Order: sequence, then structure tokens, then C-alpha cells
Amino acid sequence: MATTAPVDFDVTYLRDQIMTAYDRVAREPHGSYHFHRGPEYAATFVGYDRDELAALPATATARFAGVGNPLAIAPIAPGETVLDHACGAGMDLLLAARRVGPTGRAIGIDMTPAMVAQADRAAAEAGLAERVRVQRGFYEALPIDDAGVDVVISNGVLSLAPDKGLVLRQIHRALRPGGRLYLADVVVQRELSAEVRANPDLWAACIAGALIESELPAAAAANGLVGGRVVRRFNCFYDTTAEEKLAKDLFIQSVNFLARKPAPVEAMH
Repeated sequence: MATTAPVDFDVTYLRDQIMTAYDRVAREPHGSYHFHRGPEYAATFVGYDRDELAALPATATARFAGVGNPLAIAPIAPGETVLDHACGAGMDLLLAARRVGPTGRAIGIDMTPAMVAQADRAAAEAGLAERVRVQRGFYEALPIDDAGVDVVISNGVLSLAPDKGLVLRQIHRALRPGGRLYLADVVVQRELSAEVRANPDLWAACIAGALIESELPAAAAANGLVGGRVVRRFNCFYDTTAEEKLAKDLFIQSVNFLARKPAPVEAMH
């Protein structure tokens, strides 16, 4: 199970590539990229509700570059605290903020300063600033108290992480007992070649770091998250340059995935 990058992998270069790519998306959302973006893509390819998106500021929706629809996985209840883990410009974050209502909280964390600024602006434009907090941070060291949130939403993040176990352990730490992970991410159907796995540019494209779909529940379980299951699949790379980079028998796609942190009674068994 390839949950870590190859030994000689240049992690610093990968982080720089990711930040450069998403800084550009933050500044030029309508530019040319290897992945789809925007509200029309979100509604057509990954099943977001068009009316919900139309009610959000374009500051958030134009910069959406997620690979699935974590908000469709299961409900978020009024009064809950939700962490959007690598929130980008905040489309999922604002949708979560609407679900938690005035008694809940939505926390967005992203490592790209330009995206943090856009998400902060979008929360203000949506009239949700009082229940939304956005800050810079990294998925390997979330600036969140232990057991501080009810739900973690994650959209196209795990496939970018050089150490997926560390990221999943951070999610586990942040969740309250019984808390849920609503994750959308890229998967493949067979192991990638060593050459592809060693290519930081393909990692930055959310491809070379993708897990095999059947390994995703095992990776979650190995880091304390139980009940992992895929609940929906998407063809998020259709007609993109990313689709052209790989063999067709990889069947690269994205999935919605649900898991949870065991409640205390489960942890005793």
C-alpha cells in the first residue's frame, strides 16, 4: 500500500509546486489548467446543487477545484463544528457553514496564503464571517485542538500528501469520538509505476499520489478511522490533460468516502 512517497522523493519541490498551482488558481481562476474548476464543473461532474452554488459568492465558486462532493456524503447537523481541511477558496467551507447554522462553526485551513485570503473574503461576502474562521496551516500539523471538531471534510487533499498516514492521523486527532470524515479524493484501480510515483509534477496533479481504491478503507483503518467505505464515484478528469498522462487501464477517477472516529464504547472492544 503506497501511503508514502518514494524514499528519494523531493517533498519540498512538491509543496512548492502545489502552492504555486493553487496560488495561480486563487489569482487567475479562469486560466488554463490540467484540472476542471468552477461552479458549472461542480454541478455537472461531481453533483453539487446548482441553486446552492448560485447563492454563494463567485469568489469561492469560481476557484473550486475539488474532485468530489464531500457535502453529499452524509448530513451535517446544526450546531456542529466542521473543519474543511485544505479549504481552498472556501466553497465547501461556506456550504458547511450554512448547514451548521448560527450555533455551529466552520473552520477552514489552507497552506496557500492567496487561497486563505480568498476564503476569508468569500465568508464575508456570504454574510457568514461570524461562524467561519479561516487560517493558514498544513495538513501534516493541523492547528486544531485534539477532539475539536465533529466533521472533517476533505476534497482532493489526501492524494497530494507525501505521507498519507500522518495526514489521516491528524484528522483522527482533530475529530471528537464518534466524529466523521467526509472525504473526496482521487483513486486508481491498480498500482502506479515507480516512475509515475517518483514524479513530483504528477503528484501535484493529484495523480501520482493516488491510492488504489481498495486500499483506501485499509489506510483509514490503519490510522484509527473505522467503517470506511466508498459511497459514490466521479469521472472528475474527463477531457483534461491529466487524463492523457496515464494508461487507460488505471481507471483514474475520484470517490466520495465516509469513515468515522470510534466512539468510546467502540474503542473498548
